[in-house]
Amino acid sequence: GCTDMHHEIELGAIISKDCKRITENEAMNFVGGYCLALDMTARDFQNEAKGKGNPWTFAKMFDTSLPVSEFIPKDKIPDPGNVALWCKVNDELRQNGHTKDMIFSLPYLIAHISQYFTLQEGDMILTGTPSGVGQVKSGDIITGGIPDVTEISFKVEQRT
Repeated sequence: GCTDMHHEIELGAIISKDCKRITENEAMNFVGGYCLALDMTARDFQNEAKGKGNPWTFAKMFDTSLPVSEFIPKDKIPDPGNVALWCKVNDELRQNGHTKDMIFSLPYLIAHISQYFTLQEGDMILTGTPSGVGQVKSGDIITGGIPDVTEISFKVEQRT
């Protein structure tokens, strides 16, 4: 089993209609809304896979690996390029950043992904995580938020 689980708070963009090979200028026309996502990573599995030159699939895609908030209407986040995100573990602030500090903008991500994959209604794209990701253990309470928009809270449980 996993012995090194990490949290990553992220803004998720929800695609509103199918799109393929679109431009950055068109990208936001395909966003229907957002969610706040807690992207969990089994860091020990990831490091082992990286060391062997293998995909990270089992480190990022497992049951309960991506809890999300309720759907956030597009008008509640007028500028996805400047959204504050925070994450606490047991009330200790671990992540406190903004989407403006991410490597890629949301329009760039959507346009780039759409060059290779057809995005469909309901697909979710994560925008990246602020600094401060870290380890959690069974029993920890992870909370996250977008100020004045939403908050989420989840308890970490070791799968047996």
